[in-house]
Amino acid sequence: MKRIVFLTGTRADFGKIKSLITILELHPDFEVFVFVTGMHLQKEYGYTLIEIERCQFGNVHTFYNHTHEATMDLTLAKTIEGFSSYIKECVPDMIVVHGDRVEALAGAITGSLNNILVAHVEGGEVSGTIDELIRHSTSKMSHIHFVSNDLAKSRLIQMGELSESIFTIGSPDVDTMFSPNLPSLETAKEYYDISFDDYSVAMFHPVTTEAEKMHEYARDFVMALLDDDRNYIVVYPNNDLGSRSIIEAFESFKSSPRFRVFPSLRFEYFLTLLKNAAFIIGNSSAGVREAPYYGLPIINIGTRQQNRSVQSDIINCGYGVDEIKKALLEVGSRAKLEVRADFGTGNSAALFLETLVNSQIWQLNHQKQFRDI
Repeated sequence: MKRIVFLTGTRADFGKIKSLITILELHPDFEVFVFVTGMHLQKEYGYTLIEIERCQFGNVHTFYNHTHEATMDLTLAKTIEGFSSYIKECVPDMIVVHGDRVEALAGAITGSLNNILVAHVEGGEVSGTIDELIRHSTSKMSHIHFVSNDLAKSRLIQMGELSESIFTIGSPDVDTMFSPNLPSLETAKEYYDISFDDYSVAMFHPVTTEAEKMHEYARDFVMALLDDDRNYIVVYPNNDLGSRSIIEAFESFKSSPRFRVFPSLRFEYFLTLLKNAAFIIGNSSAGVREAPYYGLPIINIGTRQQNRSVQSDIINCGYGVDEIKKALLEVGSRAKLEVRADFGTGNSAALFLETLVNSQIWQLNHQKQFRDI
């Protein structure tokens, strides 16, 4: 039996890896462990550990790694310390990390330095800001790559990774997006006490390399939406440097009945609400990953997703109030769009399991090699 540890630090990465954890939990050849840290344990962001506990996984361990939004380096160090101690207790055969958070980098560093196979989910992508540096660094510290598409695979090969260590499985959250078990719109609206019929989704995250401007950017974002006449479901940002400015700006929404503001939303409920929205506005990856699968019009603000938002049907605009208002006028004339499927077809978990049950993956050399193109 192989022991697999999944590391999760945010509501976003858990939504991506939940189907992967679940399929291994049900398989007799694997013993699954889940190391929970980061935003999951912060009450300000919804204490999303509750969502993981609802899944009733067999082995869940929590570790509080938060320092301060301005000390991502110390958070990285603290996570390495806590995770290092944990893996010495459970002695895994593989560590699975996702994406571009410091928690993922901590997991990859810890695994590599302890001679444990590290698998990175959704490496080889570009996004800009500090996130991209973390994502590529995590890939270089990982032995196995589960990527969302062939373009991501080609980037990893360009980075010197071995093609035989890269497996294209699509984006695992697509498994959940088209699950027949998603709650109904009525159930989601009742659960979150959302009274309006028509609405859009707003999500605005800090850009760490533009942290000194986040107060201004958040203020302009809020002003533009307050001047609009539509209803909005607003979700708190992640906890990166600059998040405090955004959360403070969001306070202005709470006095208006056109806005419902949430620290976090249950992933399945969020997907149902997103699917039925008029459009999504902000700079979340949900606007360039999940929203196209539902055919939603998208307003992408600023630089956070600039290298990922390559589809022509995304309205890109700057951070200023007037630019955002112009985009809001344009999006109002758009109907639902043709569904775009660039990140798999919803069978990521099955492909993930198929790879892990193949004995060849366990024979991969722990000593990484760089392959020249």
